[in-house]
Amino acid sequence: MEWSTVHNTLTNTSFFLLLINLLACWTTIAFPFFKFLIRPSKWIVILVNIILGITLTSRWLINGYFPLSNLYESLLFLTWCLTLIQILVSLQINSQIVNAISLPIDLFIIAFASISLPQGMQQANPLVPALHSNWLMMHVTVMMLSYAFLLIGSLISILFLVLTQGKSVNLKGDSSGYLTKGEPLMGLMVTEQNINNRKINSTATLNLESRMDLLQSLDNLSYRIIGLGFPLLTIGIISGAVWANEAWGSYWSWDPKETWALITWLVFASYLHSRLTKSWSGKKPAVLASIGFFIVWICYLGVNFLGQGLHSYGWLS
Repeated sequence: MEWSTVHNTLTNTSFFLLLINLLACWTTIAFPFFKFLIRPSKWIVILVNIILGITLTSRWLINGYFPLSNLYESLLFLTWCLTLIQILVSLQINSQIVNAISLPIDLFIIAFASISLPQGMQQANPLVPALHSNWLMMHVTVMMLSYAFLLIGSLISILFLVLTQGKSVNLKGDSSGYLTKGEPLMGLMVTEQNINNRKINSTATLNLESRMDLLQSLDNLSYRIIGLGFPLLTIGIISGAVWANEAWGSYWSWDPKETWALITWLVFASYLHSRLTKSWSGKKPAVLASIGFFIVWICYLGVNFLGQGLHSYGWLS
């Protein structure tokens, strides 16, 4: 059996496992009495991460260079990074919630890599001269990790906006939240009298507090994940500039990829600035992070399909 067939089998297996896991996540959220599916769901994410790791490692050993030389390999590596972050996030919050919004992205990437890309683009090809450098592993790995962190963090911000749509929600830095009076949260109306006198019945109070805790957890988790992705993006851009100077004799050429990487950096720098200075809270920074979600995709895929530049050869011929 050829190695390409083995790799395709492993990739297809990952796709079907992710699909099964997505259905399991949605089922446990819609029908809480299916709690017995939660533990297998966590292990499926770990299994997919291992399978993708084996696929990438085998390509590395067979071809003799780190498997980030074309679009197919980068898509697999991005999915591996996303599943790794999902595993780490599951240690902090209900993994089913994060998996429910992250697994569709994993499925899309795997399907795009396996179905949309022609076989010629899935095969490993000899590296072009500019890629014969130790910077390949350093720069591209860090950039892909930063994309994964920023995408997951932005997805959580999008979920936060969906859950608070049409409601005025303010979150405090001490992990306690409060609602503006008269604003409903998921069917619960909070009035000034209820807030001041605590006359909400015990069940409603528990539901309100648990939902506010969820919103606060999502907001904080998004902030922390983006806070991890931003330094990686910064290191990736700096290492890319050094590599560009070594390969092309210029640190910055305003290549479309470089330009959109800078735009991505500015968007998330604004998000973190607003959070650190506490000038914005709640929905406003979440909107900025949600915009960043689409900016990352433009930077990663959009410029490769639509733009012409020095980076195009690394992904599309």
